[in-house]
Amino acid sequence: MNDHRFREYIYWGVTAVLVIVTCTAAALAFIRWQTVCEAIKHVNQILAPIIYGAILAYLLTPVYNGVYRWVDRILTPYLKKGKKKHSLAKAAATLVSIIFLVAVVAGLFRLILPRVFESVKGIINSIPSNAAKIALWIETLFADYPDIEMAVLNVYNQGVEKLVSWVQTTTELLPNIEKVITGVYTGIIGVVNLVKNALIGMIVMVYLLNIKDILAAQGKKIIYSLFPVSIANEIVEKWRFIHRVFGGFIIGKLWDSLIIGILTFVWLSAIKMPYTVLISVIVGVTNIIPFFGPFIGAIPSALLVLLVSPKKCLWFLLSILAIQQLDGNIIGPKILGNSTGLSSFWVLFSILLFGGLMGPVGMIIGVPTFAVIYHLAAEWVNRRLKKRGLSTVTDDYGDLRHIDEEKKTFVR
Repeated sequence: MNDHRFREYIYWGVTAVLVIVTCTAAALAFIRWQTVCEAIKHVNQILAPIIYGAILAYLLTPVYNGVYRWVDRILTPYLKKGKKKHSLAKAAATLVSIIFLVAVVAGLFRLILPRVFESVKGIINSIPSNAAKIALWIETLFADYPDIEMAVLNVYNQGVEKLVSWVQTTTELLPNIEKVITGVYTGIIGVVNLVKNALIGMIVMVYLLNIKDILAAQGKKIIYSLFPVSIANEIVEKWRFIHRVFGGFIIGKLWDSLIIGILTFVWLSAIKMPYTVLISVIVGVTNIIPFFGPFIGAIPSALLVLLVSPKKCLWFLLSILAIQQLDGNIIGPKILGNSTGLSSFWVLFSILLFGGLMGPVGMIIGVPTFAVIYHLAAEWVNRRLKKRGLSTVTDDYGDLRHIDEEKKTFVR
């Protein structure tokens, strides 16, 4: 009896210490938030190759698993069991995954980059003529209001002068040799680091694809060694839920964005819109970001089209609105389904919260992350209500005044 009470005291003492340490760490992190952010950024830079490799491995796991099962099935009549069949299947799956990744990246670069470069070059060369067109349009628009016309034209001309000056100082070599050399050096260092991280990331990807089953088994082994079986079973099930949410959302969003990019390209080409490839890439990439993505992609694209023709800019905005309605009501729900289970408000909340904390990456992963948090919190609340013998149906609490403590009945 005394031994049981002693262990209970130890348990509550350790719990109290952990709570105090956690609260102290949270307070220090809040006070030194800038330092914490810099430390996280530094750690992210160090672990960048591993992060790249983990993301690539996660995205290529369906390809790897499909090839592995296919090769294993083909080799079964010849090699019943053993390490040789396992090794051959893993080698084939790894090779096909690498070829698939290289083919996708090379294909995108070969198809998109030259046209994007041509579009950017055309934009720079057409700045003077487009600026004159817009100035003429402003004069026509405010012809009956000379004072407003003069004020708007002054602001517009100053903006154009700054833009042309910036383009010239960026593209001319001799007048800005020091800035150019510094920019080239910084760019080379950045490219070298990017290539280094990409190559190491591919190596990490290969390792993770081949040892992912072992890592999963080791993780489960640790969980079952630390917790009672019932709690460990629940933890493993929660990890499966997290995998389903993240996998379904991210992979589905990538497919959705690819389809939207292709649809945008086809439609803009059909109506002879300028900078078709560049705009399609912008719209497709930004569409990965939920809710705000269409607006983020449409605004700079509309400005590019406005430089050519205000009328075409209006048609472009209407086209993007129609494509996004098609995506939001038909394509998106078909691909993603209800993979997160969040309402529109919580989607907006999660994007603003994680976008503010982590930037563009947070805007992408914020929705599935918050969906997991929301699901776990809802399960915890329902479990607590069941223990108290209360209803777990949200609608039952809508017009509730109070609950009778003895009868557990709802008074309305």
